[in-house]
Amino acid sequence: MDVLDWLFDAQITFGDQHILWREIIGNAFGLASAVGGMRRRVWAWPVGIVGNVLLFTVFLGVAFDNPQGQTLYGQAGRQVFFIGVSVYGWYRWRQTKRTGHTAVAVQPRWATPLERVGMVVVAAVAVGVCYVVFSAIGAGFPAEWWYYLADSWIFVGSILATYAMARGWIEFWLCWIAVDLVGVPELLYFEFYPSAILYGIYGVFVTYGFFVWWRVYKREGAGPSPADPTVETVGA
Repeated sequence: MDVLDWLFDAQITFGDQHILWREIIGNAFGLASAVGGMRRRVWAWPVGIVGNVLLFTVFLGVAFDNPQGQTLYGQAGRQVFFIGVSVYGWYRWRQTKRTGHTAVAVQPRWATPLERVGMVVVAAVAVGVCYVVFSAIGAGFPAEWWYYLADSWIFVGSILATYAMARGWIEFWLCWIAVDLVGVPELLYFEFYPSAILYGIYGVFVTYGFFVWWRVYKREGAGPSPADPTVETVGA
């Protein structure tokens, strides 16, 4: 219990700014998970789940006190969905690695045109729905319309990127870049500085990761066609 008490209460103070250790540690696990994802290692998923749990308690200020006194519903809600999608990705990558008997757990490939269209349609509809829901839950806080739109995209884009990573689609890196471009300004605005800094680092990292996976795809080949029934065991 002493460790949990420390984890929930410990802060670092810089002038008049107070930063939770939970936010720092949670983001560190998130970065480690991203490194594992780039290297196509199964351990990326459980490591990411630990970070998701910690960050959920950081952003849901209405239930877990945070120094900012703010609740970012999209940021908190996406952690819950991350856990669910990560369990799915964890299972798929373990299955692929076990079947393929290789060190890596996924074969990168580009999404098919139909899969891309599906992602765009789902993103558009889901962002619209989340905007309405977050606006209603927020009850006018903060009043700016852009906050709800930004948080909706961060929420939806993050889930799509995680799902695409589980499938082994190279586009998941591009989706993360789009999330970071919105997430960094939002987090800076609401003074979640460790998360904002890490989002900025993510932006550089995922750009690098995109080219790593692209080179792997060109070097190792696309593997079976997405229409091939065996793609479930050799794909991502």
